[in-house]
Amino acid sequence: MKTFFTLILSVIVLASCSNSDDKKITTNLVNNPLTANENADPVAMPVIEVAQDFFDFGKMHQKESVSTEFILKNTGDAPLLIRSAKGSCGCTVPEWPKEPVAVGDEAIIKVTFNSGNKKGKQNKTVTLVTNAIPSTKVLTIKGTVLVPETE
Repeated sequence: MKTFFTLILSVIVLASCSNSDDKKITTNLVNNPLTANENADPVAMPVIEVAQDFFDFGKMHQKESVSTEFILKNTGDAPLLIRSAKGSCGCTVPEWPKEPVAVGDEAIIKVTFNSGNKKGKQNKTVTLVTNAIPSTKVLTIKGTVLVPETE
């Protein structure tokens, strides 16, 4: 009798778990203008052009900060949106425009590196996530942090 009730309960539970939602996934959810052979549809896309994506700050002492500005230009045919900019560590802080960069306009990405207690050669990056293709752009700063001599 106990087995019979367990069997009935199992059937009821399994029957109530049926997926009767007919949610259809259509191909219009994905709009990628490039195909595998890189032939593009005539869709307007932004293009990032960076005159210099690398900065060498040379030598600096511990607990000092250095800043530089990277100039980006939108050479595409649609507004460029920089969705995020992330430094490779907390010592590298980017500032970027939150509003779209119009076609033909430039934007400034300011990057500040705080050496803190770091020492030796440093190589830090800032990764921009945008609506361009490719969707990421990496900016690099490097240099050497000098340790003060102890007396």
